[in-house]
Amino acid sequence: MLFLFHVSIMLHFQKNEVKLLKQMIKNMDRGILFMLLASLSFACMGGFAKIVSQSLPPVEVTFFRNIFGVVLVGLSIWKVPLKQTGGRPLLLLFRGSMGFAALLAYFYIMAHIPLGEAVTYNKTSPIFVAIFAYIFLNEKLHKFALLAIVVGFIGVILVAQPQGGSFDKYDLLGIFSGIGAALAYTSIRELRKYYDTRAIVMSFMGVGTIAPLFLMLITPYITVSSDFDWMFAAFVMPKGIEWIYVTAVGLFATVSQLLMTKAYELTKAGIVGTISYSNIIFAVIIGVMLGDPIPDIWTTLGILLVIISGLLVALPKGKR
Repeated sequence: MLFLFHVSIMLHFQKNEVKLLKQMIKNMDRGILFMLLASLSFACMGGFAKIVSQSLPPVEVTFFRNIFGVVLVGLSIWKVPLKQTGGRPLLLLFRGSMGFAALLAYFYIMAHIPLGEAVTYNKTSPIFVAIFAYIFLNEKLHKFALLAIVVGFIGVILVAQPQGGSFDKYDLLGIFSGIGAALAYTSIRELRKYYDTRAIVMSFMGVGTIAPLFLMLITPYITVSSDFDWMFAAFVMPKGIEWIYVTAVGLFATVSQLLMTKAYELTKAGIVGTISYSNIIFAVIIGVMLGDPIPDIWTTLGILLVIISGLLVALPKGKR
């Protein structure tokens, strides 16, 4: 009888453990699935942005990318008022401005370089986040992050393949898109102590809607160097199918944000961050379908090194 009692107890605990394990796997799988869908959606957004940027200026594409989010987040705030203490308006403006500038540079290079390379530059942001968090937030720079910085920069050099030892305009703007995004992400770590998440998101989308309108309005009245054509351009009225393209950019951007948020809710940040690099693979495939050349061996190696550097930054987070 005692033996049967012990057996029943063991079976009971084993069933509970199996049940718990299944639940964990189920939740993890859903988080990974949502992140894969978010990466695919983000790559699709890039594909439509690349197509429409051939006829519309990137600053205008940036406007359409953000206006959808402003409407959705605005409706959410109207329905459920913000709950926050506030008090850091300049930092909030900084977050919005850096996010907008990074996105504008990102859309600009999409029109001039392969989509996979553009996304790779943007995905260097975790490397710079580690650096900026160390400088501005006094966060510890662990050994994996130090290795990631070295590996990441080697990857960037292989992707850019600078001629004569210097980067061209598109490479510099690509790197800036990663740096700008990293500054925006780093500021969020401080802002979340004072502001509702929706207010932080609105700071980015709000600036990303108002600033492009301002830049397009003043462009006809100023003379701009070709070095700054990525920022200034006159408004061009979309025609026919271009309306579908800009709408798709906004919709896919919004869907990817929602899916990514859900992924982080279901699975550890380190795991989700790792899966997010599938975005590069999707972008390379979509770019080739749109006519981009297949990456050569050095570019492929550079992309792999950037992905590895991102994993080195993300994996330690997954252990916490």
